[in-house]
Amino acid sequence: MHTNTMPKESIHWRQIWRLIQPYWVSEEKWKARGLLLAIVALALGLVYLEVLFNTWNRDFYNALETKNYPVFREQLWRFSYLAFSSIAVAVYRIYLTQSLQMRWRMWMTRQYMARWLQHQAYYRIEQKQSADNPDQRIAEDLNLLCSGALSLSLGLLSSVVTLLSFVGILWSVSGPISFMLSSQEITIPGYMVWFAIAYAVAGSFAVGWVGRPLVTKNFMQQRFEADFRFDLIRVREHAEAVALYHGEAQEKVQLSGRFQRIRDNWWGIMRTTKYLNLVSTFYSQFAIIFPFLMAAPRYFSGAITLGGLMQISSAFGQVQGALSWFVSAFTDLAEWKASVNRLAGFHAAMEDAHAELDGITVTANNVGAILVDQLRLNLPDGHALAALSSIDIQMSQHILVTGPSGCGKSTLIRALAGIWPYGSGNVEMPQSWKLLFLPQKSYLPIGTLRAAVAYPAGEKIYTDLAIQHYFDLCNLSHLKSLLAQTDNWGQRLSPGEQQRIAFVRALLTRPDVLFLDEASSALDTETEELVYQLILQELPDAVIVSIAHRESVAKHHKIRWQFVVDPHARVGYDDEIERRQYTIQSSKLGGKQSAR
Repeated sequence: MHTNTMPKESIHWRQIWRLIQPYWVSEEKWKARGLLLAIVALALGLVYLEVLFNTWNRDFYNALETKNYPVFREQLWRFSYLAFSSIAVAVYRIYLTQSLQMRWRMWMTRQYMARWLQHQAYYRIEQKQSADNPDQRIAEDLNLLCSGALSLSLGLLSSVVTLLSFVGILWSVSGPISFMLSSQEITIPGYMVWFAIAYAVAGSFAVGWVGRPLVTKNFMQQRFEADFRFDLIRVREHAEAVALYHGEAQEKVQLSGRFQRIRDNWWGIMRTTKYLNLVSTFYSQFAIIFPFLMAAPRYFSGAITLGGLMQISSAFGQVQGALSWFVSAFTDLAEWKASVNRLAGFHAAMEDAHAELDGITVTANNVGAILVDQLRLNLPDGHALAALSSIDIQMSQHILVTGPSGCGKSTLIRALAGIWPYGSGNVEMPQSWKLLFLPQKSYLPIGTLRAAVAYPAGEKIYTDLAIQHYFDLCNLSHLKSLLAQTDNWGQRLSPGEQQRIAFVRALLTRPDVLFLDEASSALDTETEELVYQLILQELPDAVIVSIAHRESVAKHHKIRWQFVVDPHARVGYDDEIERRQYTIQSSKLGGKQSAR
């Protein structure tokens, strides 16, 4: 699905917290908090080891300067156990972080999938196109949210602790610097700390200014990549139709256009990244020599030793690195921000989809009939489509729904089935009745043929003998040996075979209400007659509501609902397209029509 959704430049921190917070107060909160505490402890341990390494720098280089071999040998041993400790802590910090990241992602994925599938929210999101590519947002953006939140927050924590640990060291070892300004001597205590702060602030400002467009560009890149994959999948799914139309040239144009958007946006990312890398690389490289330049006057004056100079360089590097967290993390931060923006939009779309349940209300009753009162059907954009005052459907009634294309026949069935919230009115469905909806193109999941027939029930709910029995009755005997075979049946089987599979599913499911939306349109007249006779014979008490354009279906029904233009409704226009409102006239087939 493709929409024109554009990224919001700023997502409020409350919205970010709404995405991150649920896991940490969920049923897994104690495991999650325990893992996080262990990771934080290891991160602080690494900072402590860096402090020890800083002291080691001073002692080691002083031993080199004074040619003190015993101290030199002692420092080598000291370095060994510090290095091994650092390796062990770093390895387990990454290991535990990855473990927490996957646990968090698993929990978030379960929650978002459940929310997306609950109450047909996925269907309403597609109808309104309120969020593009939900598959990518669940599969990729949730992963980036979890991994980015952990890595960025832990990196920020380490930077803060590193700054607090080393700023005092840098202050004490750098000492004061004095210089003359207008015949007045000025002394700056701990001058290297101020230089580190000024250097980091200048670098952060430059990187932020140069790299700011990356957030929007990353957002659009993820969307364009998903759109391109979506179109590739559509070609694969509709390979036969494309081949029959010889539509390869048009598909190439379509796919090339999608990829061109990826390319153009990628060049924009490249240009921004080039300037960002120029600034950040210069910043990082000059940071190597900068502390030596600043400390050189005191070293050459003899105020500090070589070990002191190296300790200043090491401490400056730690302070400057901690202050430069924004500089080093900017690219990851921009990518994470883009994912957060997409997830925030997806979250809002799901909330809107669930809020729409207040439109047409579907409730249960114990009356033994479907009752409809004051039903108004709208399109997702709010335009009125059809209206009817009242309908009641009794057990064993067979109803044929007819009318011009686009009048709302399928929409009416969707409303009765409880998946169309757009409009108003009340539908009451008997609590014990089981519903089944057979659309024109039935859904056959990828898997075994047995699982495809049994859908939405489990694969093992029906015996092979029962399935094969109905295969014989529906002229599908050639498929009996393929029940255990795995395939993409929606692509492998012909439209007529798919529709007969759907009728087999109905015969196995034995619903109380069977909605047929052009469910036999791909069948020849004889086969259509066969499957309808089977339905009437096997499901004598079931309510059958059929949408069909072929009049040959009428003989299997007793009531006709005819959609006609409502003469009392005002004709509307949208983008110069005429929009009419319809109503339903009900009659007994073969009898005189009477308005409902």
